[in-house]
Amino acid sequence: MRPLRPAPRGGGGSAGNRDTRRMKLKKQVTVCGGAIFCVAVFSLYLMLDRVQHEPERRQSGVSFPRSQISVLQNRIEQLEQLLEENHQIISHIKDSVLELTENAGGFPGLLTYQGNGSWAIPAGNHPTFLTVLPQDCQFALGNKGHKTDLQMLDVYSLLKFDNLDGGAWKQGFEITYNEHEWDNDPLQVYVVPHSHNDPGWIKTFDKYYQDQTQHILNNMLLKLQEDPKRRFIWAEISFFSKWWDNIDSQKKAAVRRLAASGQLEFVTGGWVMTDEANAHYFAMIDQLIEGHQWMEKNIGVIPKSGWAIDPFGHSSTMSYLLKRANLTSMLIQRVHYSIKKHFSATKSLEFMWRQTWDIDSSTDIFCHLMPFYSYDVPHTCGPDPKICCQFDFRRLPGGRISCPWKIPPKPITSINVAERANLLLDQYRKKSKLYKSKVVLIPVGDDFRYDNALEWDQQFQNYAKLFDYMNSHPELHVQVQFGTLSEYFDAVYKKYGVSPGSRPPTYPVLSGDFFTYADREDHYWSGYFTSRPFYKNLDRALESHLRAAEILYSLALNHARRSGADSKYPISDYSTLTEARRNIGLFQHHDAITGTSKEVVVIDYGIRLFHSLMNLKRVIINAAHFLILWDKNDYRYDQSSLFLHMDDKRQNHDTLPEKVVIKLESLPRYVVVLNPIEQERPCVISVLATSPQVRVTLIDGSTLPTQVSAVWKSPTDMVTDIYQISFVSRLSALGLAVFQLTESFNYRASVKSNVVIYLRNRDVTVSKKEPFSVKILESSTDDFFIENQHMQVWFNGVTGLMETIKRKDDQQKQKVRVEFMWYGTRPFKDKSGAYLFLPDGEAKAYISKQAAITRVTKGPLFSEVVTFYQHFHQIVRLYNLPGVEGLSLDVSIVVDIHDQINRELAMRLSTSIESGDTFYTDLNGFQIQARKYFQKLPLQANFYPMSTMAYIQDDRFRLTLHTAQSLGVSSIRNGQLEVILDRRLMQDDNRGLGQGLKDNKVTCNRFRILLEKRSASNKPDILVAAAYRIDGGMMIYTSESSPREFQDSQPVSFPSLLSHITSMHLNHEVLAMPIIPRPQNVPPVRSWHPLATPIPCDFHMLNMRTLQSEVVSAPGLEMALILHRKGFDCGLAAKNLGFNCTTTQGKLSLEGLFQGLDIRSVQPMSLSLLYPTEPFNSSLVSMRPMEISTFRIRLV
Repeated sequence: MRPLRPAPRGGGGSAGNRDTRRMKLKKQVTVCGGAIFCVAVFSLYLMLDRVQHEPERRQSGVSFPRSQISVLQNRIEQLEQLLEENHQIISHIKDSVLELTENAGGFPGLLTYQGNGSWAIPAGNHPTFLTVLPQDCQFALGNKGHKTDLQMLDVYSLLKFDNLDGGAWKQGFEITYNEHEWDNDPLQVYVVPHSHNDPGWIKTFDKYYQDQTQHILNNMLLKLQEDPKRRFIWAEISFFSKWWDNIDSQKKAAVRRLAASGQLEFVTGGWVMTDEANAHYFAMIDQLIEGHQWMEKNIGVIPKSGWAIDPFGHSSTMSYLLKRANLTSMLIQRVHYSIKKHFSATKSLEFMWRQTWDIDSSTDIFCHLMPFYSYDVPHTCGPDPKICCQFDFRRLPGGRISCPWKIPPKPITSINVAERANLLLDQYRKKSKLYKSKVVLIPVGDDFRYDNALEWDQQFQNYAKLFDYMNSHPELHVQVQFGTLSEYFDAVYKKYGVSPGSRPPTYPVLSGDFFTYADREDHYWSGYFTSRPFYKNLDRALESHLRAAEILYSLALNHARRSGADSKYPISDYSTLTEARRNIGLFQHHDAITGTSKEVVVIDYGIRLFHSLMNLKRVIINAAHFLILWDKNDYRYDQSSLFLHMDDKRQNHDTLPEKVVIKLESLPRYVVVLNPIEQERPCVISVLATSPQVRVTLIDGSTLPTQVSAVWKSPTDMVTDIYQISFVSRLSALGLAVFQLTESFNYRASVKSNVVIYLRNRDVTVSKKEPFSVKILESSTDDFFIENQHMQVWFNGVTGLMETIKRKDDQQKQKVRVEFMWYGTRPFKDKSGAYLFLPDGEAKAYISKQAAITRVTKGPLFSEVVTFYQHFHQIVRLYNLPGVEGLSLDVSIVVDIHDQINRELAMRLSTSIESGDTFYTDLNGFQIQARKYFQKLPLQANFYPMSTMAYIQDDRFRLTLHTAQSLGVSSIRNGQLEVILDRRLMQDDNRGLGQGLKDNKVTCNRFRILLEKRSASNKPDILVAAAYRIDGGMMIYTSESSPREFQDSQPVSFPSLLSHITSMHLNHEVLAMPIIPRPQNVPPVRSWHPLATPIPCDFHMLNMRTLQSEVVSAPGLEMALILHRKGFDCGLAAKNLGFNCTTTQGKLSLEGLFQGLDIRSVQPMSLSLLYPTEPFNSSLVSMRPMEISTFRIRLV
């Protein structure tokens, strides 16, 4: 087939000029290639010369000692390795120079069929490079963290998990003490009243507020003012802000007084008490900022201590975020009962929590772990719940709740106070024996407690009598009082004479996390890692839209101010952003994103997310409209008639998005495309249109390579008059590109994709429509493949599922077999539910009653394989592009298991990678945590949360499964990764929800599968520090002088740069926005490029959020710029990422970063902007790997 040529580019020069330019470019490429070749050869010469001229070797006639002979042998081996590496370098250079010379003058629209099923995509005149400084590699290479006293992987290896009966403290042991050990140092007791308010669980957020929360806060205001000794702590700002909006100025002033005096303490201060397994760190930070900013503006106080009593397991990401927000201490509760027992026995319940990758203790935060089963009163005063329940005075006889141990509380009187005080003090003393200090924390509260005035009186008055008695009897050697959480922590610090947040002497340092949680027996809370995946996916789509809307709004508003058009810009979009922040924040609650609320509550969350998604699309459209106009005077905001619309829509909160069809007529249609990531992005953009005869051009008339594909409404039924138009473009970082679609019947440069359908003897009819070629294979079961320039992917001819990947740089196929499995639940006693995963054994193979139908589409820009089964269909797409898009497989699995009973669908990847029992999962999309499959634990204990990725590796390969939604993942056997896709469960699992999971939606789970080669050295567990530079596909690799060992068993691991950017592409899709046709002509538009200089590719712009002015819901002049410098692994083979990628040792200049805008001020802040950090007299930002930093900036 001959090449198809596009129409001439608009505004182009003569053919002679083009030929001259091509000749010049060829010469430049050849000269550059030759120069690099010479440098490589000269380097090799210097290395040879250095080896040959060692002084010891000049001494002739002298026999070498054995040690020197050994040194010589080692150097010869090193020389052989260097020779081999340089040979590979020279080969790369030769190939790249030839490739560049061949492609130097290629037309951007030229598509060449190779004859082997693949197409050649033009390189264009855009050489790219990847430059990674050796210093930037050292963080991952040399980082094993400082050895901590408690590494959670080691703790898991040590424990037997035997669950012995501990007596009164069933999951612990008998505690004894000497009555005289407090004689010289009295016990200090801080009793902390609290009320845990779930912003949605059994009732909706609004229903809880109406029925209970408003009454709790109303009574708090009255009852705390009755006695200055009383204390109360509050966590959920979402509820508090709603109450605040409904009270008068007098009550607001009283709240401020209580907070300022320390009677009322806000703990953590987030919008919610966030889940820590499924939540992405973008949303965790966003809800924390929303809560802290609200507190600062309305109450005028700043939180000091974290309080997380109900999230189902705890992530080290949260401890890092609290530390960066300048909190000094934190408390956690839901941790595996065996770990609690072990830490209690070793007095390790209080520790400094350090990040695994921290090498200098800068991330340490003081953490308190509650020792017993729950945070309710029976499990907080001491080890015996039968006794502690007697001091929950809401359970006094005559009330609605009582003690399960059948011994009720007694009102405290002068007659019984001595006996009751001594009984309670015994529990306080026993609890204190589990901690190092002689200060003990006693929370008094539970879910939605203190919602009536009677309980306030019952608790505070009875406890006051007990306190008075204890404090007035010096022979008891105890000082007891009501306190806040921070008062307790301050007392501990004071006891040791250290400043708040500092490490007390002898206190251990811990690294790792606290997943997976079990509260009793083998009841592991790994089910909620996947429960209700539809909403987990919707949440992440909304987060990506919020980030895009925040950044575009901030830039558009500042450009409008600079051009004097701010009066015309829709300032009201700021209140839309605020509402979206709060709805996303609400969904991070530990009963929301977890999928563990009642169905009516799930619907309420879903509607909130859906409305915010629709509204954020409008914010993005309004900003894009303003930014792409040549003349800002043409800008007219009309809420009823938008300039653009999104190319996808959702009918309601529980349906998947559908693409909007662009109607092509005589006039061109414009499509604006947003790239929401901070790096340039070569990619394939797909839209639906009413004609297959389409020419796609840039705004300057340049023609783009185009593929036209059929649209299908069933596995074998093609849609008439709707076509998928896919085209290639290079999108600028955070930019808006404008494309023109024109119906052109004479235009022949777009290529129709070919289709092959494997029916496997199914009796179905295939509808074939022009202009597509459809080949039907009735009974073939032969294996088949799709390929691009990087890899060949083979599929099983019987199942239609992937079998192997053959990288073009490797001679052997690598097994990457995809299988689908069913998990059942136990047939007796406790069964799986929304929280718990209690399988009936190992997974069983998914067996379909009918053979699968597979549809294979091949074209120049992408090929895809779609395989249809009864309960799911899988789409595997391979882009034929250089760089990030072409180096991984795009996988979507549409799941529908609504007809199943007590079943969970899993996808398993089986590979030839020798991963052993080790695998890696991310925590909240922020960091990687090493995991081990422990045979001593049940299967469900070995599942972990996966927010963005999981991988397995050996000394040759790493296979990463990237995900666009949080799910549960494990590696059951050597070389496997397994992910739970959806769960349908008919019963409650006895954790309070009272429902199963029966509201399953048709859900699309999206993944990327990335197979990477490990280090250039073939020696096991050795990584070599490297600098890479790739020009137009050319790679130069330079080794550091000393290789460093890297053991896979280390708890510290990092994704590669390629893996980081692959995750960004998956989680932040491009957004296409067609311009709506209008009777009058569309005003002149242009593509918009916001960045004047590139951002280093290990930096991520987490957000750029306009801060609120003093006026409520109005934008201020300043923004919060939040940056994350990612840690990455250089030990994976370098690839041309398809864009110019450099690292700069953590340096980024904000001056001149934004096109057309100047930096007026930059102030480094704590994460949530409550504390300014060190003075900053420069616009040059310097960040360490893994660091997240917030800057308050103003643009003009």
